Amino acid sequence: MIEYAWLIPVLPVIAFALIIAFGRKLHGEGASVAIGGMLASLVISFTIAAQWFLGGASKLHDGLYSVVIPWMPVAGKTIDMGFSVDALTIVMLIVVTVVASMIMIYSIGYMHGDKRYPRYFAYLSLFSAAMLALVVANNILLMFMSWELVGLTSYLLIGFWFEKPSAMRACKKAFLVTRVGDVGFLAGMILLYLQTGSMNLFGEAGVFEHLNEIQGFVHVGPWMIPLIALAGLLLFCGAVGKSAQFPLHVWLPDAMEGPTPVSALIHAATMVAAGVYLIARMYPVFLADTSHIALNVVAYTGAFTALFAASIGIAQNDIKRILAYSTVSQLGYMVMALGVFGYAAAMFHLMTHAFFKAQLFLGSGSVIHGTGTQDIREMGGLRKKMPWTYWTFLISTLSLCGIPFVTAGGWSKEEILTVAFFTNKPVFIAAVIGAFTTAFYMFRLVYKTFHGEPRNHEIHVHESPKVMLVPMVVLATLAVVAGYVGTPFANGFEHNLAPVLGEHYEKALKTALESSGFHAGFHWNIFWIGTLAALSGIGLATIIWLKPILKIEKLEPAFGWLAKIVENKYYIDEIYQATIIRALMLAAAMYWFDKWVIDYCIVNGVGYLSLILAQIWGWFDNNIIDGLVNLSGWMTGFGGRVLRQFQTGVSQQYIFLMVVALVLMSIVFLVGHLSEVKWVIGFFQQ
Repeated sequence: MIEYAWLIPVLPVIAFALIIAFGRKLHGEGASVAIGGMLASLVISFTIAAQWFLGGASKLHDGLYSVVIPWMPVAGKTIDMGFSVDALTIVMLIVVTVVASMIMIYSIGYMHGDKRYPRYFAYLSLFSAAMLALVVANNILLMFMSWELVGLTSYLLIGFWFEKPSAMRACKKAFLVTRVGDVGFLAGMILLYLQTGSMNLFGEAGVFEHLNEIQGFVHVGPWMIPLIALAGLLLFCGAVGKSAQFPLHVWLPDAMEGPTPVSALIHAATMVAAGVYLIARMYPVFLADTSHIALNVVAYTGAFTALFAASIGIAQNDIKRILAYSTVSQLGYMVMALGVFGYAAAMFHLMTHAFFKAQLFLGSGSVIHGTGTQDIREMGGLRKKMPWTYWTFLISTLSLCGIPFVTAGGWSKEEILTVAFFTNKPVFIAAVIGAFTTAFYMFRLVYKTFHGEPRNHEIHVHESPKVMLVPMVVLATLAVVAGYVGTPFANGFEHNLAPVLGEHYEKALKTALESSGFHAGFHWNIFWIGTLAALSGIGLATIIWLKPILKIEKLEPAFGWLAKIVENKYYIDEIYQATIIRALMLAAAMYWFDKWVIDYCIVNGVGYLSLILAQIWGWFDNNIIDGLVNLSGWMTGFGGRVLRQFQTGVSQQYIFLMVVALVLMSIVFLVGHLSEVKWVIGFFQQ
């Protein structure tokens, strides 16, 4: 089946094309086609995974199956395309297909009755296909193309209800902010091509085999940075944009304007996961930098983002925005882990996070569907009225908080803490504080939403239909059991992922970990630190919002100013508005100059002048030139008509005219000689 891995992204593309072409004429108005295509991709992914992990990988060269097809000639070289499968690919394929399938099934109930129902499933299919193509691509250019298609489809889905001004602004914001990071990705891709002469990732002529040839330094301000480190930093820019790391995190909370299932897909398995996957796939580039400049930037960016976003989540009241900042924070954990050599730990957490975060968003959608509001201040008491939603939401919340042994998130977060403890103590401290904060704001969300008494009695709550509940149950189950494949006792996850890097870079990673004192296994001291941090956060939330021993009203005066800053997200959007956007006033001035001076005064002025002159010349031509020509013609015609009256060919008329002429001539003669005539008459009278 591994030979047919290319079908995994192609099947959703076919579903997209069919829905666009036939729409409501299809079974289920297109939903059945979309779900069928994704389930087929899911079956192929699981079949490949079963064959791979049951011994198929040992028959392949270096644990990699790759198909390369010549694509196009460029400057005497050939750019190839194709697909590749390794352990990292398989993990991502399973995550994307499982989560996307559950979300599509859930969407049948959530989007029922929407006027653009078929279009929604078409976009969803294309979105999933773009992410799957990114995962199986064996070529950095093909990765970039799929990467941009992910950005385009996210724009379409975030702005799906484009008649809402907020949705329209949100999709544009997401598209433009992520493009900032994509410029770095593009520059990094070009740099690697110029230095290695290849776009392929694998093989003897691939990028990874020639990283040691990238020598030299580049001036960045006052610093001299190795060229290979610059390549890593540029690639990381793309991840910062897609995975919403500080300072390009501002698009992700606003992306909540799209349908809730879209939010679940973006936050769990597609767009934001793409950034983390990019770092993991290009990890040899980061390991090739022996100065570890790029990895240090990755580590501290992730650590800061994890704390920064978690603190904002404390003060939010929109259920989806709380989960959005939770996503930003957890992505910070993954990025942070990659920065401290926790390659397997980061991908393990990406997998577990995909399941519990998808369920949490679907759970929030169920709450919104049942209450008609997103404000947790208007909720309360939903535990008894929405029991299925409550228990699945609670299980996923515990997994997000990192409760060990009983949840998948507990195992993956413990691995991140372990790696950080040995390799970078400041990052470890940030991770522990993040664990405490996450548990605190998530149980604030649980208590205010599901516990206590209803705050708005006008809301008539009802449980969601089964078509929405079944995917939630499946994902909640995975939020518990998925973690056991990567436990320190099984060690299967790390064992299978390590060969992905290749022998040389696998040794480099192992050396970096061993030099820090890290050794695989279960570390009880770190386990207790992480567990106590999470339980402390839950306990503090409990005595404030469930059993109000600490009255929030009494705490507000002491933290009022800080609460306001956090509630307004540290005014990052306002700072951008006041600096970057207003700094573009020069662009606004140039726009004004171009519009009013260049276009209006010069271009349009010349056009208007030409039009006026043309109108004047037209009038002169029509009335003077043509008038004179027409007058001479008319006079000639008139003369002809007059003369025609005398040239009739009738002799009687000619004789009559001659007599008349003689009479007239006689009269004229007599009038002219009247004095002589009078003299003659007078003579005869005498």
